[in-house]
Amino acid sequence: MKERILGPGSGAANGKYEYLVLSVKPGESIAEARQRVREHSEYGKWELERSRLYMGGGRRYWLRRRVIAVERTA
Repeated sequence: MKERILGPGSGAANGKYEYLVLSVKPGESIAEARQRVREHSEYGKWELERSRLYMGGGRRYWLRRRVIAVERTA
């Protein structure tokens, strides 16, 4: 499984979200992929935005989370 994080400036609308793309090869277990998505959503505060099944059997999952802008107080 391959992971790639896209920051707020790369493809995210108005910089409100950052994206994590999980790519699963055709021979890899679907149960393992689901577990990986579940772990990211529970512990990393990611939410599943989109999933895609390709003709060869490969899968790709797009997870996103809101970018929190921190303002300086001092």
